[in-house]
Amino acid sequence: MPLLSLTTTISHFPSLSFLPNTRLLPSPTPRLARLSLRAKIAESDDKGEPSDGVASSILWFKHDLRVDDHPGLIAAASNSQALIPLYVFDHRILSRFPDEMQEMVLFAVEDLRKSLKELGSDLMIRFGSAENVIQELVKEVKATNVYAEEEVDYDVRVIMDVVKETLETVYSEERSARLVLWQTPFYDITTLKDLPASHDDFQKLQFSITSPVPPPTLPSAKLELDWGPLPTFDVLKEFMNKNGCNQQKGWTLIKEKSAESILRRKLRKPDKSNRNDLSVRRTPRKPVEKSAFITQKGNIVGGGTNTVLNALAAYLRYLEGTARDDWQEVHEQVRNAETRDGASFTALFGPALCLGIISRRRVHYEAITYEKDRNAGFLSPFGYSAVTIGAAADAVCSMEWYWLLGLKSIASYNGMYSIQIWRWKGHLIQYTVSGHEGPAILLVHGFGAFLEHYRDNICGIAEGGNRVWALTILGFGKSEKPNTVYTEVMWADLLRDFIVEVVGEPVHLVGNSIGGYIVAIVACSWHALVKSIVLINSAGNVIPGYSFVPFTKDRQTSGASWLGARLLLFFLRLRLKDIMKDYYPTKPERVDDWLVNEMLRASYDPGVPVVLESIFSFNLSIPLNFLLEGIEEKVLIIQGMKDPISDSKSKLAMLKEHCAGVAIKELDAGHCPHDELPDDVNSMICEWVASVRSKLPAESLS
Repeated sequence: MPLLSLTTTISHFPSLSFLPNTRLLPSPTPRLARLSLRAKIAESDDKGEPSDGVASSILWFKHDLRVDDHPGLIAAASNSQALIPLYVFDHRILSRFPDEMQEMVLFAVEDLRKSLKELGSDLMIRFGSAENVIQELVKEVKATNVYAEEEVDYDVRVIMDVVKETLETVYSEERSARLVLWQTPFYDITTLKDLPASHDDFQKLQFSITSPVPPPTLPSAKLELDWGPLPTFDVLKEFMNKNGCNQQKGWTLIKEKSAESILRRKLRKPDKSNRNDLSVRRTPRKPVEKSAFITQKGNIVGGGTNTVLNALAAYLRYLEGTARDDWQEVHEQVRNAETRDGASFTALFGPALCLGIISRRRVHYEAITYEKDRNAGFLSPFGYSAVTIGAAADAVCSMEWYWLLGLKSIASYNGMYSIQIWRWKGHLIQYTVSGHEGPAILLVHGFGAFLEHYRDNICGIAEGGNRVWALTILGFGKSEKPNTVYTEVMWADLLRDFIVEVVGEPVHLVGNSIGGYIVAIVACSWHALVKSIVLINSAGNVIPGYSFVPFTKDRQTSGASWLGARLLLFFLRLRLKDIMKDYYPTKPERVDDWLVNEMLRASYDPGVPVVLESIFSFNLSIPLNFLLEGIEEKVLIIQGMKDPISDSKSKLAMLKEHCAGVAIKELDAGHCPHDELPDDVNSMICEWVASVRSKLPAESLS
């Protein structure tokens, strides 16, 4: 299929994509609707003069809340005699953000309006569904083009699809209005066809990184319009609560407590010290003039573009020290957020990048400019001169790689299931869904795997009358691999949020290896989200007479784990096929070239060594018999009896003795029976789900 054009250089305006009139892949369900994108170049000259005489256009801001380095703003201004910038408070878009991010949106929109006024324009603010607001505005100003940034998030793409279809019914100047997509290209890459599957191959091509562009002079709207007031946070929350789309509103409370806090409460006797562990008590901060920490929690960078740029300057210059109060505040937050080398950048600036208050290539430009200033105009081939410079530059390069990878995954269709993108805490998570009706089942892979490891289970289980979701959790496959500390409880929080935000109903959870252990944590922590669990050669032990195990919170990595991760990565790349065949003793032929190559491909992704470091800090000390306590009758154990990394017979014997009520199925397979013997596992899961469903109360089935 045609792919999006990504062409742009500093001296040319960005390529623009027009949504076609037909979808490429009709979906069997509304939630599976896919966008078909066809690239067409709409070029304009560098003088900013209108090239096609368009009377008026609308620029729809979503996650691009800036005027600096905004190719869409430049293109819209160059091709329009009148331009109406628009921000829509659409509850479907904003509901994806926690309260702190919604606070940031208000500050960013306020600054955006101010910046647009300085350029001779204004920002129209509206509440409601984007398609309805845009339709009415197009009619009012007789706009022919609506400019919007390309997105990878599935939910936002669906909204854009609806906007596109709505525009087709509105005619101006004898043709329907068009949705014109734009991008901020980071690398000088012409088309997604040029994007290799492996990041290692991508680096060898040495694509240059484009430079940010300044804001243009904007044409005035020249229309008498109601631009709308900026809401307060209370007004915004009232709007969100009124338009909340989650039918089970109690689920929003579920997300307020992490798996770690819940497990700590269950593992320790309630006392005063433990209560202090569960809720961090912050000392009120002294107000700082020009502070970038503008939200109530005050632990992430926000505000307008200039405020974020000032905080970035302070971050990059962390080693220099400063007498400025606002920079000292940034440095203090860096120390608090530095859970491992460089992790503070994503923790502090990730939300601002997610909202587009600052662009990725602007961050890279500022980091490299500062690095050159420190080194007499040169860049060392041996790395950056400061951890903060490397953290900023590497983070945005990594973000761009996963954005391109996600865009290409969406455009590629293997004939079985389509890839969709969900954004979790700003990070891109790939998932798929199959099936039209029936119980909801969520498949969770093991360490080093990805959703495609269930290649012969997703559709097979769906054909049994189920709806099947499978996701690639953070740090694996083609999902993002940020610089953070990876833990089993962090992944449990991710699964919780995926169930609440994407699936939207209780699920039957299926997990293999470490995925099984994470599934057990979810079931232990949030009973309301889980109908049953299926553990396939799950990690974790059974400890008789279990009473107390200390739950370690400090997961900071060490020099030994840093070295161990890189040695392990080298060994795995060297021996991967042989290792995998040991995991498939009954059918080693299932370890085919595709499986090995996909694992090797993922091993070269940016961030992989950081993920591997987590192996040395996992806490699997909480036994399965504790995690499964009280839900044993909702547990199916599928065990490959030839598992090379565990004593299957002994483990099953312990489960039978100390987890009375669990159902157990044995298979003549290794560590990954779902992929080694997929038909057998599919039948077991379908039969299990049907049996659990028949025992559930009628109200839970509805």
